[in-house]
Amino acid sequence: MRLEQLEYLAAVTQHGSLRRAAEQLHVSQSALSEGISSLERELGVPLLERHRAGARVSREGRDLLPLMAEILAGVAQLKNAARDHARTIRTIRVGTVNAGTSALLVPAVREFGAGHPNTTVDVAAMLQGEIQEALLEGRLDVGLVNVFPDDPIPPTLERTVLLRGRPVVCCRADDPLAALDVISVEELRARPFVAMRPGYLMHRLAQRLFGDAPPPETFSTDGAEMGKVLVANGTGPTILPDYSVVGDPLEQAGVITTRPLAEPVPPVTMLLLRRRFDRVPPVIHDFEQTIIRLAGASR
Repeated sequence: MRLEQLEYLAAVTQHGSLRRAAEQLHVSQSALSEGISSLERELGVPLLERHRAGARVSREGRDLLPLMAEILAGVAQLKNAARDHARTIRTIRVGTVNAGTSALLVPAVREFGAGHPNTTVDVAAMLQGEIQEALLEGRLDVGLVNVFPDDPIPPTLERTVLLRGRPVVCCRADDPLAALDVISVEELRARPFVAMRPGYLMHRLAQRLFGDAPPPETFSTDGAEMGKVLVANGTGPTILPDYSVVGDPLEQAGVITTRPLAEPVPPVTMLLLRRRFDRVPPVIHDFEQTIIRLAGASR
């Protein structure tokens, strides 16, 4: 059960229809309807009476509304108390998919920490789906994810574009592949390949590029950081977003480099995600702005 599901039902009661409730909450009507349907399944009672002409709150829904109103009122009181309570120490929980860690997240944590000595930044490397789930459940404050153009993002999460780029081949600077202007899938298929494990964006792309004929020797790893280390150690090339490699210490030291793929690939975007707040807590706002500014400087 999520708080917004209760807010959805309260809005339908207040405004008299799904359409008007969705407009007031700035969500799609389908998302609002599905949120209430999910709550109905969880509670085991119908909360709406749906007709061709529209929908209205059911008798069961009306019976439960006073309790829901108490819950929402309690949450509002909690938010007000949190605003009024100036905390000097806080932990910001950040989930990241790793692709921008060395070039973006590490400098952001360092700079933010210098200006907020009493705030701890707790960084966890996670899969994109895990990050979104943890944000929705309140277990994370901020998330960094990579997405392709059509990847869905829950409407209750605020998104900010940090970086835009293209998937590229990452290889050792002394690898014969580095002498090529572009690298084809066939040339990658003939070599040992460093692949991301299922759940990573580049795993999906590699599956699409290789199809039913993957490289004969494949090494699987978790995330871009370990992938770059394996490339640097001569295990084989991999495919990563270009912004994950450019500016990395291994790239700056001349150990690894990038080459474009000959085949067309979709663009990739790094997003900063967080839950929607009526008022963003100042410390989270400061951390967010630090990352956004550094990402803008690196474009």
